[in-house]
Amino acid sequence: MVLSAMDTWILLRGLTREAAHWGRFADDFQRAWPEAQVVTLDLPGNGPFHARPSPPSVPDMVTACRAELARQGVRPPFRLFAMSLGAMVATEWARSAPEDIGGCVLVNTSFRPFSPFFHRLRPRNYAALLGLALLPRSPGRIERTIWRLTSHAPEPPTAVIDAWVAARARHPVSATNALRQLLAAARYRAPAVAPHPHILLLASQNDRLVNSRCSQAIARGWQCDLALHPQAGHDLPLDDPLWVLEQVQQWLCRVAAAKHR
Repeated sequence: MVLSAMDTWILLRGLTREAAHWGRFADDFQRAWPEAQVVTLDLPGNGPFHARPSPPSVPDMVTACRAELARQGVRPPFRLFAMSLGAMVATEWARSAPEDIGGCVLVNTSFRPFSPFFHRLRPRNYAALLGLALLPRSPGRIERTIWRLTSHAPEPPTAVIDAWVAARARHPVSATNALRQLLAAARYRAPAVAPHPHILLLASQNDRLVNSRCSQAIARGWQCDLALHPQAGHDLPLDDPLWVLEQVQQWLCRVAAAKHR
């Protein structure tokens, strides 16, 4: 086993999503490494923090995350497993506070300066996303649309949609906070060189939201590890959690081997 009892993993979700949207994956992650501490952390404006204003920038999100973990008594160093906007936060965290971070796994992310906007958000989804933001729709219809955009599975399990609808009812994300998160993501510019020596990129070749070329461009720029899933959608931990855990395990083994050379 690569992990020790002292290892801590922080799991970060993406735009407007929260810990509940990990579904069974967080439990799967904990079972894969039972000696590790696994913390699902929500960004301000999401989850139990939905009433707080979302920070206007990714660096401000990092500050908020560090403060919340300190409040919870969760101490660094951590490894970060992060998706989409959460992966931007993880990247900035590794850049601005490298002493906190032992490594990062970044899933289906994109950022400047590596990719054009039409790769970072596929144009064919603009209408659907505008509809989600502007048109009155039932929570069930909203979550089914999100499923269609983020999963490559043919039909959403009723239990998953019900769980997402319940999360929306418990912790409604305001339109203002959603916009603040979107603008923070659009404005974020990642470092041109890798912010940490131990980074794994995971990307889905059937991602309907973000072109997998974005992760490939980051991997080339940062000279870091990349694994491509041939079939999964944007929510890779939802579509194929076992593949994700296998990739993380293999990467941890490579990191451990490199440290002993």
